[in-house]
Amino acid sequence: MERVLEQLNSLSADEAEVEFKKCCGSTGWARQMANCRPFATLAELITKADDVWWSLKPDDWLEAFRHHPKIGEKKATAQTSLEAQKWSEQEQAGVGNAGRATTQALTELNEEYEEKFGYIYIVCATGKSSAEMLAILRERLKNDPDTELRTAAGEQAKITQLRLKKLIAGFEIA
Repeated sequence: MERVLEQLNSLSADEAEVEFKKCCGSTGWARQMANCRPFATLAELITKADDVWWSLKPDDWLEAFRHHPKIGEKKATAQTSLEAQKWSEQEQAGVGNAGRATTQALTELNEEYEEKFGYIYIVCATGKSSAEMLAILRERLKNDPDTELRTAAGEQAKITQLRLKKLIAGFEIA
């Protein structure tokens, strides 16, 4: 693990920013993470990622949200790396076996959510069935805008942690 982190630490700032952007679409987050290196342990990397995330402004969070496809869709509104697209598909695997009624409800409630809050429904979908994601969506539609923004940001933080682990696992040891 330490050798893998050494590789991440040895990248140029621009290269590191590209790698971090695969994990979270916020330019400010990726830039700060690139500048926070070196990281000695995965735990340190994850802790710093969380600290940086919660220090950002809502506009940074919204930028990150735009790098996700809607639940049940494959394409985000903002351009993302092929690796991030692949991770998103894996994370949303629970939607793949959804029945027609669940798929339709997700589509309709995704639209309602976006109209109400102004951004797409973000949930850490890893390990969740389509029915679970739909139930969570129904509950979150009851939130006020401030509560929901923080809730969505919390889900993005979970996604980022999972993706950082995938990023580190994907680094080849030379």
